[in-house]
Amino acid sequence: MPQPRQLKLGFILHGVGPGWGDWRHRDAQPSASTDFQFYKRQAQVAEAGKFDFLFVADSVYITEKSSPHYLNRFEPLTILSALAGATSNIGLVGTLTVSYSEPFNVARQFSSLDHISGGRAGWNVVTSWLEGSAANYSRDKHYAHDVRYRLAGEYLDVVQGLWDSWEDDALTFDKQGGQFFDPAKLHALNHKGEFFSVKGPLNISRSPQGQPVIFQAGASEDGKAFAASRADAIFVSHEDLDAAQAYYQDIKARAAGFGRDPDQLHVLPAARPVIGRTAQEAEALYKELTELVSLDNALSMLARPFNEYDFSRHDPDGPFPLEAAVFGANSNQSAVGRIVAAVKAENLTLRETALRFATPRGQFVGAPEAVADALQAWFEGRGADGFVLFESLPGQLEVFVELVVPILQGRGLFRTEYEGSTFRESLGLDFPVNRYARALAAAE
Repeated sequence: MPQPRQLKLGFILHGVGPGWGDWRHRDAQPSASTDFQFYKRQAQVAEAGKFDFLFVADSVYITEKSSPHYLNRFEPLTILSALAGATSNIGLVGTLTVSYSEPFNVARQFSSLDHISGGRAGWNVVTSWLEGSAANYSRDKHYAHDVRYRLAGEYLDVVQGLWDSWEDDALTFDKQGGQFFDPAKLHALNHKGEFFSVKGPLNISRSPQGQPVIFQAGASEDGKAFAASRADAIFVSHEDLDAAQAYYQDIKARAAGFGRDPDQLHVLPAARPVIGRTAQEAEALYKELTELVSLDNALSMLARPFNEYDFSRHDPDGPFPLEAAVFGANSNQSAVGRIVAAVKAENLTLRETALRFATPRGQFVGAPEAVADALQAWFEGRGADGFVLFESLPGQLEVFVELVVPILQGRGLFRTEYEGSTFRESLGLDFPVNRYARALAAAE
């Protein structure tokens, strides 16, 4: 029988927080981004709340204006491998760039995490949008936007091909016969393409979930096409339900156009709930959040999608400098487009723009019932299949698990127990049949 649709929830492990002023909060731990015990506590709280996955974001370039968390943090696969031993059911998703890594190494790393965790790994496939990244990898120039997505498509072909090197029953472990594996079930990839030449096979077998789950954050045209054709889940960012619904309908239609089952692609907007036991308490907490961000901090945050453009050269109370948009053309196109659209629609000053996008209010500020209502409205209104939650203030994850999760469970919107032992089982994703076994079965 078809199972009723339920919310999917992820939690982003963000150490001292995503902003520039978060670490200054009285309850914040300034060293959190490199403190394993901090990550472990948050991971275990999220798992107690039956979250689908933990997510560790990444980038490979910083400047002196980068946020505290960006300046000093764990590499994703390292911390996720450590957390695999501290958790049992929750998925473990990490960002790794295709622009500055090699497919064979990445295939090994994520497959290793998948085995260490018993089938709970996920890969957020990114192309990196900060041009300065090139200088950290002996390159003179960052890939152009369209080239990055061509590279990403071929890269994923290679990695997923390597993950299928071993058929599921290839390792026989036949002590009596002296056969460790069946040679007919081990396959070289022999890939030769525009960007990569990779022979294979991979030197690690498939995991209990077959292959790690693929995440993407497609919002540009190239990004949406890539995500709709290849991803199992998509991270997105929307300020209101109308925009979320439009994106949801578009990406699901694109997935169907690629011959995919749209229900096998989860759309997961970011949400940064601010939860108080009353509406008044929530408003006070939100005010507390906004007061952590100075104008200088907000301008630094605004600069990031514009490839670190220096907004401080402009009068903050003058018009937003629309000419800065050109600096985001080869950077984070979707974020730049969203900001510029708001500026034009509301005639925002630079100060108003910076402060708004530094501490976006969203629709998830309120008492537990109100936050649950908003999550439900987005979910049932087909603006989301679930959410990736940021912790707005220290302790808000615990508050969400204690006060909001039971409401969602009581409404039948969220699980009370994990559905299985693998990440794919939690997300309701099909097991990926090994390509060589599938081809053999089709030929018989």
